[in-house]
Formats: sequence, structure tokens, C-alpha cells
Amino acid sequence: MSVALLVISTCFFLCTSAKYHHHNQDKGKELKYLLEPLVYAEVTARRGHTVVLPCVMRFKPPHYRVKWTKINPPSQGVENIVLITNGHADKQYGSLGPRASLRRSHDLDVSLRLTDLELEDDGSYRCELINGIEDESVIITLRIEGVVFPYQSHHGRYRFTFFEAKDACAEQDATLATYKQLYRAWTEGLDWCNAGWLSDGTVNYPVLRPRPACGGDLLSGIRSYGPRHKTQDHYDAFCFTSTTKDSVFFIPGQLNFVEAEHACRREGAGLAKTGQIYSSWKFQQLDHCDGGWLQDGSVRFPIINPRENCGGIAEPGVRSFGYPSKSLRLYGAYCYR
Repeated sequence: MSVALLVISTCFFLCTSAKYHHHNQDKGKELKYLLEPLVYAEVTARRGHTVVLPCVMRFKPPHYRVKWTKINPPSQGVENIVLITNGHADKQYGSLGPRASLRRSHDLDVSLRLTDLELEDDGSYRCELINGIEDESVIITLRIEGVVFPYQSHHGRYRFTFFEAKDACAEQDATLATYKQLYRAWTEGLDWCNAGWLSDGTVNYPVLRPRPACGGDLLSGIRSYGPRHKTQDHYDAFCFTSTTKDSVFFIPGQLNFVEAEHACRREGAGLAKTGQIYSSWKFQQLDHCDGGWLQDGSVRFPIINPRENCGGIAEPGVRSFGYPSKSLRLYGAYCYR
């Protein structure tokens, strides 16, 4: 495996309303028709919520269209149009279309409203005014608030191709994380020695505490192997999830995997997915010192308040016992309902 390159990144994540970034199609040209978004450069929301991406006109040209486009991450080389309006009628496009509408709180308001947010909605959006002569645009970033977690195959370390990693995250109620999401997780304390796929096809791992057993005594940061072959190279995955509609609860006992499944069913639930236990840990403060079976056959437990005899690690997190034999009667069950 090639030597990892250290990526030293400047923190570009700012609190909503703390600072504003202005984007113009022609950076040397002042906006004439569109107002610069003075309040929000980045809008933050959670999965399942409704959000408004602001875009307001100063005045209306005689003839115009406004086009909303999702520009990042790109959609396989094609323009990802969300909505187009001519001021009289709106037309929605693509997978986002059914959940997209204009806010129209007043006559000059062409802000985009998105309902029932999904993980894939994270990214940058362009509001473009088109009048055939002086087109201009502003860009707003939508950040889905969530949690990044490393994920490994039950067959062991470094077993996923890119597409297998993508499917594995989806099976755990997650998506492959973006580089921005991994970077934010690193700033919030994620320290992990195994390299994993990201959504752009690159392979990275975040290091807070440099050590010889983890890529050498380099500076802390995101270590990167760069783009890798999506079908021939194999790594772990970094997955991203957000809030869930329901919650995770624990059933104590000394159960094998099948008994844990039955225990959850008796409660009208199913074994929780890995993304669901991370979500409940992050957003619902789930804290349990007992290992429990999950749907993928792994055994984990979530810790908010680290304490003696509870994993032996000083930081909060979701601890893992890996993938023990499903016949072992040692663990409880984490159920989702």
C-alpha cells in the first residue's frame, strides 16, 4: 500500500449566522438582481426536517427564470436541476423535485424549501437568475447534521470495494461520508487508524494522536491515499448518518443472536442497525455499559459518560466487540422501534 499523504486542511466549517460567504458566477461582478445572503452561508438541518435555502431578488427583470441546482456533490456528470420558475409557474426535477417548492413569503422571495430531508441532500445549491443578458447566482450550502462512524466487514479488515462500501453503509441506515463530513468528525474527536472509502472514491483516515502504529509520527490530520480503484482496491468504510424517526432501546440478558432477534420482535421492534445506534448515541444521548447484538451480527454498546469498568476508554463513543459467534449467549439486544 502506498504511503499515506497527510492532508492539512483549514477549518472551513462556521456556525450558522457567524459568517457569510458570497458566491457569484462572475466574481468580479456585483450582483444586480439577487441579494447577497447576508445571514446564512451555510444552513444546518437534520434528516427528516424541513429547511429553507434563502434567495431573494432586489427587483424583477421584465423576463426571467430562476433555476435551483444542486452542484455539490455532482450527480454523475449531469446538471442536477431541482426547480425552475418563470415567476408564474414552477417545475420540479429529479429525485429532489417532489420535496422541493419555493417559499414565496413575498413577491421577491425565490428561496428553496426542501421537506423530509435525506442524508443525500447534504451539499451546495445554486440559485441562478437567468434573463438572457445578465445571469447571476448565489450559492448556499446545506449541511445535514449527523455523525460519521467507521465500518468494517464481518469478514475482517479491508474487505470492501468502493461499491461494496457504499452498499454496506446503506444497509446500516447511512451513506458513505463526504470528505467535509469526515473532516468535521475529526475536529470533533474522531481518531481512527484504518483507512476507509469516502463518497468521492478517495480513501482516508483521521488521526488526532499520531503514533508509530498508526501511519508514523506525522502531524495530526486526515491521512489520505487519494483516489483508489473502485473495483480492485479494498478498504473499510466511513459512513454518515443523522437523526432517525424512532429510537434504540436495550434488552438485557445473556442471549445468542437468534434469541436477541426474538426478544426485539416480542417488543414490536427489530434489532438495531449500526447507523441507528450511532444516531441514538449522538442525538438521544443513549448510554449503556452492556454489549448488545445488532442486526449485522456485531456487538456494540454506546457510552456518553465514560466510567471505570465500562470499556476502559476515556472518551465517549460507541464501543465494539466485533462480530462474535452468533451462538454465544453473552450479550443483550439493542432494538429499534
